[in-house]
Formats: sequence, structure tokens, C-alpha cells
Amino acid sequence: MKIVRIETIQQASKYDVRIESGLIGGAGKLIRKSLGRDAQKAVVVSNKKVFSLYSEAVVSGLRRNGFETSIHLIGDGERYKNFASLNKILEHLAVSSLARTDVVVGLGGGVVGDIAGFAASVYLRGVQFVQIPTTLLSMIDSSVGGKTGINTLFGKNLIGSFYQPSLVVIDPKVLETLPKREFTAGLCEAVKHGAISGQPLFQETVSIIDDLSNAEHSKLLQTKGFESFLARHIVFKADIVKHDELESSRKTNAKSRKILNFGHTFAHALEKATKYRYLRHGEAVGYGIIFAAELSKKLGLLDAKVVNLLRDVVHRCGDLPSIKDIDPETVHGSFKFDKKNTGGSLQWVLLRRIGQPVIVPHEKIGDELVRQTVKEIISA
Repeated sequence: MKIVRIETIQQASKYDVRIESGLIGGAGKLIRKSLGRDAQKAVVVSNKKVFSLYSEAVVSGLRRNGFETSIHLIGDGERYKNFASLNKILEHLAVSSLARTDVVVGLGGGVVGDIAGFAASVYLRGVQFVQIPTTLLSMIDSSVGGKTGINTLFGKNLIGSFYQPSLVVIDPKVLETLPKREFTAGLCEAVKHGAISGQPLFQETVSIIDDLSNAEHSKLLQTKGFESFLARHIVFKADIVKHDELESSRKTNAKSRKILNFGHTFAHALEKATKYRYLRHGEAVGYGIIFAAELSKKLGLLDAKVVNLLRDVVHRCGDLPSIKDIDPETVHGSFKFDKKNTGGSLQWVLLRRIGQPVIVPHEKIGDELVRQTVKEIISA
């Protein structure tokens, strides 16, 4: 078993991310060991599709280990990460008489993890929370770091909290049932990590992308090499989070948590412009990487060869849905709702080279150049 220990300074918390093929069957035992005997009740938050695949393993495991367990299902997709879904989860927690020593278990991808974690953070001002991510993107990114939240008409993840889980349980074997689009989305997020981390993680990510296109998924996913790949991505993100847990508005160097938003400003604008119904989050990030790379080139920060490399690697992740019918002005208008807006200025995460992200205020770029690049990427 791969174990990554996550430590946070400001919230003074520590928790393990445990990674092993077949681990989901032992999740109940791990949760009991992690939380102790004071935890009596567990509410599993999931969606219908994921729950149909893994409920037996998770719920029966929790009950075998002494948890009084109930289930709450939400809709599948970003558009269900909203106030209405949050309110229903909170009502379920209240009806279940969940105590502060009890636990909310998020079983699913990033949407489930984000909203279940947010509900856990605000119910009774905080009950324990465990993540069991079932998508590649949630395994390497959203399940780690403590960001929780919901989407609104004003933008993505503008309502939320920083709330660390007590445990993250990752079973790579569950990815065998992951739809191709979700795999593509997760790989795009992995490319983002590699681009801002440096050549070692970037090259390993490219290698995994190529292996997945040439090998049988089920065999690759159960190898120690794939477990190590997941662990290295998690270690990278955990190191960034440790030094800037709450994403300080004052921190603008390469150790700022903001660098994890490379590709995300354009991605979030695309998602908002399409009402969170058209693109998977990782697909939008794929386009966001290309956008940020192109903008970096226009500013003289990034060599054209690296831009072409990133574009090529993103497309090797899988087919991305066309964005040619999306209105560029709607996308451009969505930037003002981005949560990286500081002191009235949007902070763009760009790139000087692989492994060297840089944060550039919007006024140093100019609105016209941003608008022009939006039109170019959408019409490409």
C-alpha cells in the first residue's frame, strides 16, 4: 500500500491518503481505525451511477465495522454542485442526527467530494469527513488539499470552505469502470500538475498517457507503477498546499497555492459560459492549459516549442468536445467572477517553462490581448 501523509499548518491537521488496488473493499475498516470508536454514524454521499457500482463494498464495510450507515444520492454532474443539493444533504445529516464525532463519506468524483466536504464543514460547524474518490481527477487533485464548495450563477466554487478530510481512500481498480471522457478529464489535470511541477513529473505523466493509449487499461491500473504515479501527483499537490493552505492573496511566488490554478481561469469561464452542462471539468482544464500557454507565448514568457508540446500532450489525453459554438464574449465576461480576483485585478497563472509557473496581474497583460486569445482558442 502507498501511503501519503498530508500535513497542514494553519488547520494543524494530519491525515493519510492510502492507495492500493482493491482497497475499496477495506474502506470501512480503514475508516474505523482512523476515526476510533467515538464515530457511531456514517452518511455516504454519492451519485446513482457510482453508488450502483460500489455501494455494496463501501456500505457493507462500514456496517461490518459498527457504523450505523445511511445514504444520500445527488445528481451526476457539475450542475448539481449547487445550493439545492447542498441543502438536501444538510437536511439528511440533520434527520440522521449526525453528531460531531460521526462522519460524512464522499463516494464519487470531484463533484461529490466538493459538496459532501462542504456539507461536512458547515454542519454543526464541522463533522468528520472521509473521501473515497472514484475518478482519476478526484484521486490526484480534488480529494487532496481541503478545498470544498459549490457552483452558483456567479461562478464556479465561489461559495465554499477550506476543510481537510480525516482520511482519503484511493483504489485505482475502480478506474476500470471510468468512462473514457472522465479518463481524458483526469489526464488533462495530470498534465497541469506536470507542467507546473517540472520535467520529472511531466515526463512521467506523458509516459502514462502513452501507456494508457497503447495498453489494456485494467492491467496498467493495477500495477505498482500506476499507484506510484498517483502518489507522486498527490505528493506534489500536498507540498504546495502545506506551504499555502488557505491560498493567501498576498502570496504570488511559485510556492503560492494559486499555481495549482494553471489553466483553470479559462476552464472555469468555459464551464460557467456553458452552465456547467457541456464540458467535464478536466476537459475544460485541457483547453485552459492551451489558453494559458498561448497567452504566455504572446507575453514573451514561453517558447513556442513548449506551447506546441503542451497542446500536443493535451490532445493525446483524448478527444475534447468542440468549443467553437461557445460565445467568446460570454467567456471573456466570466473572468470577472474568478476567485483569483485580488484587489480588483485577476491573477493569471502562466508559464515561463515546464516547472516554472508565474503569476501575472491582468493589468500587466491588457484586456485586448486576453480577449484576442480567447477568440483564437475558441475558433481554433
